[in-house]
Amino acid sequence: MKKLTVFITIFSLILSGSVASAYGKYGKDSAECLKYLSFYKDHFKVRNYKDALPNWRKAFKLCPPTANQTMLVDGTTLMRQEIAKNKKNAIYKEALIDTLMMLHDLRIQNFPKYKSTVLNNKVLDMIQYRNSDKKVLYESCKEAIAANGDKTKSSIFVNYMNCSVELYQSGMLDIDTVIADYELCMGYLDGILAKNPSDENTSSIRSAVENIFVSSRVASCENLIAIFTPKYQADPTNLELLGKIATMMRNTEDCTDNDLYFTAVTSLYKADPSYKTAYGIYRMYASKGDVAEANKYLEEAIAFDESDDDTDAQYYYESAVFNHKNGNKAKAYSSAQKCLALDHDGDVTGKAYMLCGTIWGSTSCKGGNEIESRSPFWVAVDYMVKAKNADPSLSEEADKLAAQYRQYFPEKSEAFMYNLTDGERYTVNCGGMSAVTTVRTQTK
Repeated sequence: MKKLTVFITIFSLILSGSVASAYGKYGKDSAECLKYLSFYKDHFKVRNYKDALPNWRKAFKLCPPTANQTMLVDGTTLMRQEIAKNKKNAIYKEALIDTLMMLHDLRIQNFPKYKSTVLNNKVLDMIQYRNSDKKVLYESCKEAIAANGDKTKSSIFVNYMNCSVELYQSGMLDIDTVIADYELCMGYLDGILAKNPSDENTSSIRSAVENIFVSSRVASCENLIAIFTPKYQADPTNLELLGKIATMMRNTEDCTDNDLYFTAVTSLYKADPSYKTAYGIYRMYASKGDVAEANKYLEEAIAFDESDDDTDAQYYYESAVFNHKNGNKAKAYSSAQKCLALDHDGDVTGKAYMLCGTIWGSTSCKGGNEIESRSPFWVAVDYMVKAKNADPSLSEEADKLAAQYRQYFPEKSEAFMYNLTDGERYTVNCGGMSAVTTVRTQTK
């Protein structure tokens, strides 16, 4: 009953405001309107919300909505204060939330110039107070994003994606729509990050949106193939569609080893060569075990001017790992060295050093003397020390491997036979690789 009374009061306020507006900016009783506007503002500006509220209510009742936009904005602040104070009074709290939403709507109606800003604020309040109806919240988020684009409040993207997934799971949205929603959010977030790469909040929001989408299992590889195959067959030269297919499959676990991905990526590369598409083709050939073609396209990706040093460092590290796994140690070592030269931020430096050490530790120099066959272990230990210094999280593993390699150091007597002493500089050439190290012998 109390809620109904509040609804009637709200309706009466809107009606009286409309009638009052016929008498001028401040309504039929302009003197009283101005008086209570002044009264509430005196309290409001010093944050005396308790005394501001009754005077604001008088002003809102007497003044038309067009009298003062600030009155509507301040009203939302006062309503939020009241909502917080009346958490335990469910009926009154709901009525206050109704008033809050009504104030947003009045501002949109009477001050359309500020619609995009108001939609942002309204949706944030809906997320806070009215988030149980996912369909309504979804539509409101969608409207706010459409109006604001990359100026949408970042948390709205997260809630929009959450609603999209939940509505899909309840059968109210189809897969195509959820994927479109995901691409919409990521498009705006990527655009924001392109302008300001150091924006940690947006980066965090982007990760949250991506995690929601991935964990939903909407974009399983099976689903993507089922969705995009008929679309590709209907429009095989559509570059936008091909880009969408390639991106979605590349970002989905175990989804680069299929004919549709291969077709999309190779078609994109032919039409518009880029380091990203070259990298996509590398991954495809790598998954098929075609070492020569994989290396060819990864090298082409690195050669593009558009890829920066950090990206190239990551690509070189991936090349090193890939070639090491496939027994091409010299190529792996060369790629790791190039990675180290470009990894200015140190993101993969520790891992690259450890990989270099592992390569040398597994290298057999056949045909050499006793020192030449054991010298790779000196280099291997050098790199393990560098690895743990660059990345302390690798210390335990690096120390374990270094201890294994030290077992193969020559004995002092063996080094003496070749006129070598501890600490002496020594150049190792083996398996197409070269490194400068120092002589070390086993200590008994």
